[in-house]
Amino acid sequence: MPNRTTIPYKQKAEIFSRDKFRCQKCGFHGTSEDLEVHHIKMRIDEGDDKLNNLITICSICHYFAPDDEKEFERYLSEKIDGEILNTFRKSAKSISRRTKKGMIIKSQKGEAVTRPPLGYKLKNKKLVPAENFRETEEIFEEFLNTNISLTQLSKKHNLSVNGLKKILKNQAYLGKVKFDGQIHQGIHQPLISSTLFNHVQDKLEKLEIK
Repeated sequence: MPNRTTIPYKQKAEIFSRDKFRCQKCGFHGTSEDLEVHHIKMRIDEGDDKLNNLITICSICHYFAPDDEKEFERYLSEKIDGEILNTFRKSAKSISRRTKKGMIIKSQKGEAVTRPPLGYKLKNKKLVPAENFRETEEIFEEFLNTNISLTQLSKKHNLSVNGLKKILKNQAYLGKVKFDGQIHQGIHQPLISSTLFNHVQDKLEKLEIK
């Protein structure tokens, strides 16, 4: 499954414009809602966000794109007629709308709508503390109370730097559920105090870590 990392809107627009809003595999011409910006070399493999490592592909082709750089290049070279995918494209849109509506309803009820973050697991479809839940608080306290770098801290806990930053900013640890830009009170147990979380956010901002 492709690595779904976030690209800033302005950078996405630049890639779409460069590629003339066309999928570079099937040739489909669409809007930003129909297209994805894909990393040729994944961030997890030390790929960056430079223009030459980013490419436009449609949502269907993106879904099936392999993570490995060489496999992706072969995948891209195997062209397909975008018209053939239109039936699947329409179906995917319908499913996506229904799925998103269901996830919005779940988030409003305080239920989890994404994969459990570090320190949690799913039990009876509800987030509950996992066996390693204390590691989450340790990560927050180490970041706040020491001068350890993000790189050192991420290696210590077997995380990527990007993954570590997501943990430090994740409001799920406060017992919240965030989805589609909205934050709701969750039904799960918090792992971090609001005081610790807020101090960490202040330090992230002071260090200009985004």
